[in-house]
Amino acid sequence: MPATQATQTAPNFKVGDKAVYPGQGVGEVMGIEHKEVAGQRQSFYVLRILENGMKIMIPMNKVGSVGLREIIGEKDVRKVYGILREKEVSVDSTTWNRRYREYMDKIKTGSVFEIAEVLRDLYLLRSDKDLSFGERKMLDTARSLLIKELAIAKECDEQVVEDDLKKIFNC
Repeated sequence: MPATQATQTAPNFKVGDKAVYPGQGVGEVMGIEHKEVAGQRQSFYVLRILENGMKIMIPMNKVGSVGLREIIGEKDVRKVYGILREKEVSVDSTTWNRRYREYMDKIKTGSVFEIAEVLRDLYLLRSDKDLSFGERKMLDTARSLLIKELAIAKECDEQVVEDDLKKIFNC
């Protein structure tokens, strides 16, 4: 059953675990807090995003609906590299702002595969023409989200993943 289906049980995290929060990237579970919200006691994961130190509180009963997920495994790392290496992809010739919206929607899903597609498509598009400012920023965002997660998944330095991307995209 695909991981995107709601029937999958939401993962349980412990303090110190790494998790991916859609649109923000990899974070570390810093703690679990209990608060009274609208007269109800709720438990929250306290997540610190590694890229910028931002703290996010996620209700434990909403983990699945917000898309908080575990770091990908080895099989998925290989799949991501496969997506990145695909060159026979037609990059949509729609206007840059429509492409931007579509790519932003993909990034917001938090799916490492969708982010890999955005990165690949933008690198391929960049070889054909200049990217708009928004597309350049999105390329940087997708790159940093992917590098961070792949480095943690492969248990290697981010520079190793960065070098892999340079080889794949000849830059």
